[in-house]
Amino acid sequence: MLTSYIRAAMRKAKYEILTDDGTFYGEIPEFQGVYANTDNLEACRDELETVLEEWVLFRVSRNLPLPVVDGIKLAVAEVS
Repeated sequence: MLTSYIRAAMRKAKYEILTDDGTFYGEIPEFQGVYANTDNLEACRDELETVLEEWVLFRVSRNLPLPVVDGIKLAVAEVS
């Protein structure tokens, strides 16, 4: 389920080339603070995915809500 969630979120990524320095900037609009800026598009995608994974793990570790993506909802369940 986590892999499906990450893939769905990455499909929502937006990329642009920054005119001031020619680098690639990527972000996932529904995920505040998840962005990357690198020299080429492939590296930008890889970095963005890494940032997204870390963001998801941080929020899970703090029991913070995560956006629903394409009907996929990640929730932390308490185990007795």
